[in-house]
Amino acid sequence: MNGAAAALAVLAVLLASGAAGAPAHYTPRVGDGFVYTETVTVTNGTGTYDGYTETTYVNGSIEVDAVAPNGSVTGAYDNTDHYVNNSRGNYNFSASGMFFFDAANFSYLYGTTDNQTGYTNPAVWFWANNSLPVGGHFYDLDTEMTVTSIDADYHLGTAAGDYVRALAATGSGEYLRDDSYGKFNASYDWSSFYDNGTGYILGYRYVETDSDGRGDGFTYTDRLAVTMTTYSLTAAPVPAAASPSPFSPELIALLVVLVIVVVVVVIALALRNRRGRPLPKHSATGQPSFVAPPPGAGVPPVRLTPSGEPAVQQIVVHETIKVKCTYCGGLIDAAATQCPFCGAART
Repeated sequence: MNGAAAALAVLAVLLASGAAGAPAHYTPRVGDGFVYTETVTVTNGTGTYDGYTETTYVNGSIEVDAVAPNGSVTGAYDNTDHYVNNSRGNYNFSASGMFFFDAANFSYLYGTTDNQTGYTNPAVWFWANNSLPVGGHFYDLDTEMTVTSIDADYHLGTAAGDYVRALAATGSGEYLRDDSYGKFNASYDWSSFYDNGTGYILGYRYVETDSDGRGDGFTYTDRLAVTMTTYSLTAAPVPAAASPSPFSPELIALLVVLVIVVVVVVIALALRNRRGRPLPKHSATGQPSFVAPPPGAGVPPVRLTPSGEPAVQQIVVHETIKVKCTYCGGLIDAAATQCPFCGAART
């Protein structure tokens, strides 16, 4: 072997050893799964959306049912949603089913998704490459994300844990919204956190601003947090700045209740001293409880006792009126025709 060939051989060995030593990302396993809560809000409306708000509450789950030798993963999703808005909209709906994704490139397979719409060949949103370094890139749906930390202390704040180790990533983008909300230019920022042991989602915060250039617009915010996982998360210490309060949650709640009670009592006393009696309430229909009778109908009689009960016996006391006699000045009954003192006739 000549010198050039030997050098190439050594380089090949070094490259092979380097490739062999490169960390591999986590591969999904049957039984992997998590439960999450999600809150989606529309606020900060302008123009035709001025004053409008809506909220969707989601309880969902993702689980791995099968992993094929070729890397195809069979997943199942389930979610129940509750939607309300300030225009008296109130709806409940749910969705569930199966989908497939590729364990090698993190993308959905065979045109299936976990009920994601509006995307073409998207990457999965709930799983990321946990072997990426800081500055590495991957896709969440169709947004390119950049890894900002591989050892972040993430405050999960749910039953799944408190502070946990996480891979953190951010992304942003713009698109043209054209749906039931209308046509808007949308721009967004996305912050996501993933379990650095498996790459599965821990939580995210997505904030989108929509405007149409004519004064109409709103803010669309989506927050998600995992509440239960079938795999263990790595606990992280509570940061010093986030040390627990010296007061217990129960004591704080009690103090809040006491403050509210005191405020209510003070307001009630102030109102009572301000007016002699409370204002009359209106009927359930919003109309005054008393309506004047039509002309000619007369005023209904006053009922002194409830219907069906015997009438209360009434005692009438007659009062005698006295007047002075014009002759002798004595006080006599106004109904008398003659003074009992002087005998003079009353005129």
